[in-house]
Amino acid sequence: MKKITIVLAFIGMIMLQGCTVNEDNTNNIDNDTISEVFEYTNVNFFPNDYSVVLTYPHSIFSSDMVLVYRLSGSFQGEDIWKPLPETYYFDDGTLDLRYDFDFTRFDAELHLEGFDLAGVTNNYKLNQIFRVVIVPGFFGKNNKIDFKDYKAVVKAFNIDESKIIKVQQ
Repeated sequence: MKKITIVLAFIGMIMLQGCTVNEDNTNNIDNDTISEVFEYTNVNFFPNDYSVVLTYPHSIFSSDMVLVYRLSGSFQGEDIWKPLPETYYFDDGTLDLRYDFDFTRFDAELHLEGFDLAGVTNNYKLNQIFRVVIVPGFFGKNNKIDFKDYKAVVKAFNIDESKIIKVQQ
């Protein structure tokens, strides 16, 4: 009986020695995680409820993080992308309007909020352009990335802007 116990212990040790993980991650490069960007043009917020649903071209993972940016203009030929939520105030400090969003695995719903949305100029309600950036959830915990800066996000996740998926709204 003693010999059988020793043999089983020896076999167990050999089997456990075979269970090693060899992660070649010397440069901290993750080659199997991909960030994506979906661009939506001609987005309009109409008086019915001042919200719009941006459906993704395909579903995303439930662990993914979604960032939304609005094209607010350009400066010296460079696009200016502002992150949502984005808020504008009247001169007296009260809320004029606010873009906000929530998301699922299948879409992002954008909301225009404010006290007098009917009085807001169409420059803020019609023909808007948005970019939805899908970031793998694991990276959402990285506090070294400035998620408010679209260019920093593109750089951090090696996003090729020529491969942005344009979605017809």
